[in-house]
Amino acid sequence: MFLSKLMPLKEAVSKLNNNQKFTSTEKVSLDEAYMRVLAEDIKSFHNSPPFDKSAMDGYAVIAENTFGASNNVHKDFKIIDKISAGDFSDKTIHDGEAISISTGAPIPDGANAVIMVEYTSADGDNLTIHSQVTPGENISPKSEDISKGDLVLKANTLIRPQELGLIASAGYNEVEVYKKPNVKLIVTGNELVEPSKNLESKSKIINSNKYSISALVKSAGANVSVSHAYDNFDEVKNAIDSASKEYDVVITTGGTAVSDADVVLDAVDDLGEILFHGVAMRPGKPAGAGIVNDTPIFTLSGQPVAAMSQFDIFARTYIMRMQGLKDYNFNVVKRESQLKIPSTLGRTDFIRTNADNIHARHILNRGSGIIRSMVEANSYIVIDENNEGIEKGDSVDLIFFDSMNWNA
Repeated sequence: MFLSKLMPLKEAVSKLNNNQKFTSTEKVSLDEAYMRVLAEDIKSFHNSPPFDKSAMDGYAVIAENTFGASNNVHKDFKIIDKISAGDFSDKTIHDGEAISISTGAPIPDGANAVIMVEYTSADGDNLTIHSQVTPGENISPKSEDISKGDLVLKANTLIRPQELGLIASAGYNEVEVYKKPNVKLIVTGNELVEPSKNLESKSKIINSNKYSISALVKSAGANVSVSHAYDNFDEVKNAIDSASKEYDVVITTGGTAVSDADVVLDAVDDLGEILFHGVAMRPGKPAGAGIVNDTPIFTLSGQPVAAMSQFDIFARTYIMRMQGLKDYNFNVVKRESQLKIPSTLGRTDFIRTNADNIHARHILNRGSGIIRSMVEANSYIVIDENNEGIEKGDSVDLIFFDSMNWNA
């Protein structure tokens, strides 16, 4: 039987960092690239915009011809052409001439400004203006955004909507990205049953971890497949061994404490290497991790709150980094605690709390099986292992649940 020893949180995290794996890469179309991570640098094939273009609907003119125009002083021009978006004019503007132009259309030769349609009135080919413009006004110059050959995005960048637009402007219709990890979730326990209005036995418990942990995996940007194993050493061992050969990450829940029925760590130890089991933290002290067939294994508690916290603290960062977000870390913010919260030296506490833009209110710190406390909370207060607690009014480190998600 594997013997556990409590490890400081920072040491456990360091062991994971030293064993960080990354997924391979693949080419995907831009339609599939949203919230993926670039595995290549993006250099622009084009200037953007590719020409001087109008930033407004109006009239292309020679700016100097408009000087002095106002509500009281009107100036007259001759309209010689019209340019819609997607079209161009082969005519050259001379003094006293104007060309009607739509937003995004190329500026015709001879023009150096666009006067907005709101400051004009037209009657056939006759245009009257009652405002002036300066050279370059209402024109988006060629290469204003990017120039051909520019490095516009570096590898390991998360592709959000704005990055998609920039990639498209650079001329790409597909990009190299890191593959989404395939995660196997093995929920262990003889007592677990599927959700139902009626429990057939007084000794059975609804398998909530199947749903909460698989959703957390998805929130970290990965794919997930779920199976169940009974508390049998050979069954658990075979399940982990098989999954480690097929999936990028294996996560188990249950069977992590030190007892005859808790066989998960013994199975991992028999198959490969245990990095740690038992971390000086609350909740989630029996958290563990190992390597089997060169695949990372995360062994989470069967207690729902502990399992969710252990996932957030250990597995989430690992899974997000393996997709190319190599510098991913929790977004820690400061809030003012509204309560005194005791802690113990040598242990890192993650306090479930509900916070707003200023304050953090203590929700519930004890009870690793009380799922409602996670619903009522929206964040963790983090109390460092070197801190014996916090006083009311203290500034505390806080991590919002939503800030940890892939879409944050």
